[in-house]
Amino acid sequence: MKQTLIAFILAILTTLPVSAAAESEQRGLFVNLTTDDTWSAAKAIMFAHQKSLKNGHDTAIWLNVRAVYLADKKRPSNVPGLMAGDGTSIQDMLRAFIADGGTVIMCGACSKAAGLSQADYIDGVRMGEYPLIESWLFRDGVQTLTW
Repeated sequence: MKQTLIAFILAILTTLPVSAAAESEQRGLFVNLTTDDTWSAAKAIMFAHQKSLKNGHDTAIWLNVRAVYLADKKRPSNVPGLMAGDGTSIQDMLRAFIADGGTVIMCGACSKAAGLSQADYIDGVRMGEYPLIESWLFRDGVQTLTW
């Protein structure tokens, strides 16, 4: 009887959520970037890439409002201040973020208002239909940060 009870308890325990460590693996960050100011954008992209993505968190940057211009491959950008010394552009930062597994989502309505389409953007940018945005915003364990 005692062995049956122990087996039953072990069976129940193996079906419960594992631990906070397992939950942390599902944590993520959704960065809402609304400006084409390169100083603000560089800080947002750097934070998303270096502090979130590189620490194992699923990370997306949603470019909307004027931020849609940041990924336009025909529009040159710079990185101001201390980051300017190496000549890294905002597009370079976005490409590196995507290459490391980050997701860059473009607001479709904002793109249309800016006269831009998927063909205008750097490779790897995804057009943000609502189901894609919703899958990030309402996912358990995802935090939102706005620049």
